[in-house]
Amino acid sequence: MSLILTSPSFIHEHAIPPRHTCDGLNVSPPLDWAGVPSGAKSLALIVDDPDAPDPAAPKMTWVHWVLYNIPPNANGLTEGVAVIDIPTGTLHGVNDWKRTGYGGPCPPIGKHRYFFKLYALDSVLPGMKHPTKATLEKAMRGQFGSRWPPDV
Repeated sequence: MSLILTSPSFIHEHAIPPRHTCDGLNVSPPLDWAGVPSGAKSLALIVDDPDAPDPAAPKMTWVHWVLYNIPPNANGLTEGVAVIDIPTGTLHGVNDWKRTGYGGPCPPIGKHRYFFKLYALDSVLPGMKHPTKATLEKAMRGQFGSRWPPDV
């Protein structure tokens, strides 16, 4: 079975509703997943935008959300999940706004793509005190469920 990540708020390759962006409430979308491998010890979630700042001439990938050490028995996150409501043991990384938590799409120009990537890992990662996406990816190298490098 494949690891499958979905949201009841939007359809794959369609626009993210304004309530999950800086044009609305800027709350995280609800996420559901299934197919976590039986040997997984933790999950990691990275949400990013490879089209920043302008899809016609992208210069960087903007990171919107970083979570890790999500328990493998978790099956999703609620909409607008608060720090106190994330599954026990889950740790936050830092996004490109230099803060923890979700930061919704807020593109300065054009239509951007957003990737929600869920990784099944064969260990619980050490606490890294709010790692960046790059630090988390380095820690995930060699994990059985993280397909390194990830497909984009």
